[in-house]
Amino acid sequence: MGDYADESKGLYPRYYAARMLLAMPGMADDNFNRAVIAMCVHDEHGALGINVGTAIEGLSLTELLSSFDIDAPDLGHVPVMLGGPVDPQRGFILHSPDWGGQDSMAVGDHWALSGSMDVLKAIASGRGPSRYIAALGYSGWGAGQLEHEMSSHGWFLGDYVPEDLARTAPGQRWDACFAACGVNASLLSGHTGQA
Repeated sequence: MGDYADESKGLYPRYYAARMLLAMPGMADDNFNRAVIAMCVHDEHGALGINVGTAIEGLSLTELLSSFDIDAPDLGHVPVMLGGPVDPQRGFILHSPDWGGQDSMAVGDHWALSGSMDVLKAIASGRGPSRYIAALGYSGWGAGQLEHEMSSHGWFLGDYVPEDLARTAPGQRWDACFAACGVNASLLSGHTGQA
């Protein structure tokens, strides 16, 4: 079947890198309530994604740069996302591929992921990527774990990470990503019925 796995509910791409993973209402794990995860890596060894739908209250990118003694002009209120429950002190920048550093990794055709100080310094100096989302922490799954979770109906596999994602307010990304797939999120229910 090539790049597809035969699941009991239909055909799913074998790997979900560069796709959006959206938490369904009623997700059992509170870490992922209304999660909007940009899948960056997914292969036979596991998966890594960045939750871009939950801002860390009271922390802006300017403040984060200042905490690293990186002088930057006031960037306005660019929020920093709670990227996930794993390694929450580690920073990541999901960004347009018009900038690349030593550790940048392509995430599909329209995004890249960087996790080193050089991307922060480039943003501060005005030489960084044209689009970016900052996050602390990531969401990770071991080999086969995400595929198992997908079969329990906790996640919805969305379209590819949209190019305009950084321009959408964090609190609106969950609804917007569902809408891009033709789904009205306000009609979703976290409860199942009985027949």
